[in-house]
Amino acid sequence: MKKFISKFHYLTQDLPNRSHIQQTQFACEAGANWIQYRCLSKSDEEMLEELHQIASICDDWGTTLIVTNHYHLVHLADIQGVHIEDMDADLTQIRTQIGDDKTLGASANNFQQIVNHIKNGADYIGCGPFGHTDTKPNNSPHWGIKGYLEIIKQLDENNLAIPLIAAGGIKLENISDLINTGIHGVAVSAAINKSDDPKNAYAEMHRLIF
Repeated sequence: MKKFISKFHYLTQDLPNRSHIQQTQFACEAGANWIQYRCLSKSDEEMLEELHQIASICDDWGTTLIVTNHYHLVHLADIQGVHIEDMDADLTQIRTQIGDDKTLGASANNFQQIVNHIKNGADYIGCGPFGHTDTKPNNSPHWGIKGYLEIIKQLDENNLAIPLIAAGGIKLENISDLINTGIHGVAVSAAINKSDDPKNAYAEMHRLIF
């Protein structure tokens, strides 16, 4: 079953001055059709309390809700799928737990991880990092535009296809060049959430992507 995968993945994050609920609200008002709830600081009970409110907002706006990593919560609220950041995770086992109707995304830093995720049933892959990011620090080399062009070439040469979402340190000025590589879309967090005007920052990126 082919699933809807947005071209613009907006990620909430733990912020001192704006809750995940508030982040979801302004993003939906700015046109978001895909929200990825990325919470690293709360218990399951706290996340579920927040997720029920976020799911209600997303439902009002017709927005897809994805949860980062916590796939054990996917059937406890109105959640459409999960994104797994552990690049060595057993996606086949996770797929069994969440079911075929839920969307399953995964992160990758290199071509072999992408191949493994395709083989193990991912619906899309968030790949990078494009550049420096404090949101999800890692030691992987920055891909830059050249990295995405190379990955797309490798997929074509191996007759493989899956929606690729560029992630990691993406700013407004990078959007057009990234979309022109042929990737499916982009994932953005800090460039929106930490801007002076998050709603406007989202709207500007949305305009460039769509």
